[in-house]
Amino acid sequence: MTARTVPAFVPRQVLRRTGYVTFMAVVLAFFAVPMLWLASAPFDSDPGLGLRWPDWTLSNWQVTFAHPYALGSLVNSVVLCVVATAVTTVLATLAAYALSRVRIPGRDALLYLLLLLSSVVTGTAAMVPIFVMMLQLGLINSQYATGLVIAGGLLPAAIFILKDFIDSVPRSYEESARVFGASPTQVLLHVVLPVARPGIATILVWAFVQAWGNFLLPFLLLRDVEAQPAAVLLTTLKDEGGSANLTVIPVFSLLYAVPVVALYLFVSKRYGFRFHGGIKA
Repeated sequence: MTARTVPAFVPRQVLRRTGYVTFMAVVLAFFAVPMLWLASAPFDSDPGLGLRWPDWTLSNWQVTFAHPYALGSLVNSVVLCVVATAVTTVLATLAAYALSRVRIPGRDALLYLLLLLSSVVTGTAAMVPIFVMMLQLGLINSQYATGLVIAGGLLPAAIFILKDFIDSVPRSYEESARVFGASPTQVLLHVVLPVARPGIATILVWAFVQAWGNFLLPFLLLRDVEAQPAAVLLTTLKDEGGSANLTVIPVFSLLYAVPVVALYLFVSKRYGFRFHGGIKA
């Protein structure tokens, strides 16, 4: 009997596997350490920038709730995000349906142009004209107007993504509904939207996250501290010496993360997420 031959490439596979596991461990630690700090620092009597076992206390929560603007800024963020998300989702759905079903010359070129312009003419490049326009219209310190401005910046990408979902809905579904006397509104509400629901859910969460974390526009357009959202207030949480207030920031950051995580888990469990349509004619 001959001894079993061991393949010569086994050491190479072991090294490759070891390198892969090490790389994934580093990546996991890179994302896990901040999350662990966020979960433990709010309950630490002496929180720091490092990760350690906390000295459990609830005094940080009492100090945060006593802050004059902390909870109000979270409410402002919710108002701002509800306006921006609702406008973005509704208008993007209607525009995507129209662009998907109506034959417009140069339709695809128009979509790519809108997406390109939304990527170029945004951010700091558009802040001055937006601020001047809002000032002339008397809409500075208006949360609803700021939400509309944020929605305007999100619409091109939302339309571009949603159109693919609408394209995946077979036209035969709509034709069958029309044969049975359905109106265009009923076709949209009862035929197209239920099939495109995962895409709408994706856009809803995406728009909410974009608006929730938007700092520059609220910082410029909401000058009154009582109207500013949490993303702006977070940068002002400092102690008497001008350093970051590590008593309030961990608790406030945890509260700041809860709505986005809750919305994501709810929508993911109920509808799921996809960035492309799932039905082809």
